[in-house]
Amino acid sequence: MNIRGLFPSFEDAAQFHGHVCPGLAIGYRVGTTAMQLLGVERPRDEELVAVVENDTCAVDAIQVVTSCTFGKGNLIFKDYGKGGFSFFSRDKGKGIRLRYRDFPSLSGDDGARMEQLKSKIHFERCATEAERAEYDGLRQRLIHKILTCKIDELLDWLPLTEEPPAPARIRPSVVCDHCGEHVMETRIKTLDGRNFCIPCAEHANK
Repeated sequence: MNIRGLFPSFEDAAQFHGHVCPGLAIGYRVGTTAMQLLGVERPRDEELVAVVENDTCAVDAIQVVTSCTFGKGNLIFKDYGKGGFSFFSRDKGKGIRLRYRDFPSLSGDDGARMEQLKSKIHFERCATEAERAEYDGLRQRLIHKILTCKIDELLDWLPLTEEPPAPARIRPSVVCDHCGEHVMETRIKTLDGRNFCIPCAEHANK
């Protein structure tokens, strides 16, 4: 799936992620929808910022689609465990937050069966080969639905009035007095006048 050639394809996202799954499909729709609603293209630098509230498969698709990455400083992770994703266009001064909905209309009766099979495969570890094949088929059907459904069946969104996160800054490094490794100065912990990296500070406080 490639929306009119405007974005990397879903296959590109799958190649980056390593496999195809419903979460990746959700992230693909989130990323493409956010960029369309904001009227922006993939940035070369930090013109677009993504703030993700989970560390699911969806985030890998968002990185591929939006070119927001940890290395560029325009992908920010907030460990909320929520299905929310915010995007800010610095150039346009606009922001939007998207969240995925419960979509029983997409999974239908398949949803309950998928949960049964998922439990047998991943938790009880007693699924037969036939059950695994059935699960894979149901999952592929759900992925197709996610990629092709009307977007308002899958996502809700609202504009944001808050300012985007501050641009990433390159910070000097400081040497940890315990392990001798270089640490970004903003991550240094000072204990009794000595500089510690976070792991060494946690160990010292035990």
